[in-house]
Amino acid sequence: MDPLYLRRRLLLVAAVCLTCGLFAVAADEPSLTKEQIKQFLLTAKVVHSKESKKGATHTVRLTLSDGTITHDASFQALDQHKREMKLANGTTELNFVDSYKYNIAAYELAELLGMDDIVPVYVERKWEGNTGSLSWWLPVKMDEAERYKQKIAAPDPDAWNNQMFKIRVFDQLVSDADPNLTNVLIGENWQIWRIDFSRAFRLNKDVKSPKDLVRCDRQLLEKLKALDANAFTEKTKRYLTKDEVKALMARRDKIVAQFQTMIAQKGENEVLY
Repeated sequence: MDPLYLRRRLLLVAAVCLTCGLFAVAADEPSLTKEQIKQFLLTAKVVHSKESKKGATHTVRLTLSDGTITHDASFQALDQHKREMKLANGTTELNFVDSYKYNIAAYELAELLGMDDIVPVYVERKWEGNTGSLSWWLPVKMDEAERYKQKIAAPDPDAWNNQMFKIRVFDQLVSDADPNLTNVLIGENWQIWRIDFSRAFRLNKDVKSPKDLVRCDRQLLEKLKALDANAFTEKTKRYLTKDEVKALMARRDKIVAQFQTMIAQKGENEVLY
């Protein structure tokens, strides 16, 4: 056989294999419904694991496969309860809780509020004898801390701000004690996700930072008004106490009242979008 012909054949085969590899990678980012993602996270087999490089909550990156789809997920089993905890900023928090359960409760709340496009799916699952939260590994190009440090501007400021306004409302509602910029993730199309709520759902009934409530999505405000304590309790009864639910509903009332006051003062178009 002609050596040149053989070399060309080998190069063609290599190119085909490389193309197949690229399609295999693309196939690992399937378009699934939220329910399909939930079922995959709950039932797919864990085929690999490694410690995540970021975060202080001992997150593990798991690779799951159901025989057709292979995808990574984030597993967090932290469930720490202390009567008092001295924090890094020098303050002491009483009845301190740092728990994976709050991740699941946050997603259940996001579903009720129509914000499950911003908060990723979290389910409860056991791995290696530990029960924790498991969520779909997101296609992220950077987090908000990196974007801020590098001074990268969003290409569509209005779309960016509208997403951030919703996140700020959600943060005040769940009363996250540790809302840092590394928990805001940015996708290739500048979609934002808010992750890691292990220190949320505190018992304070006042909004921690009213000044963060600048504007609100119209549909979100209506969903907040319609949020039913009984329905929320039913969805989160395995993850939140009655006092945690009561505190959240009290904060909801104050968030809604603040926006209604702002609308009366500034006009609806200045506050809602």
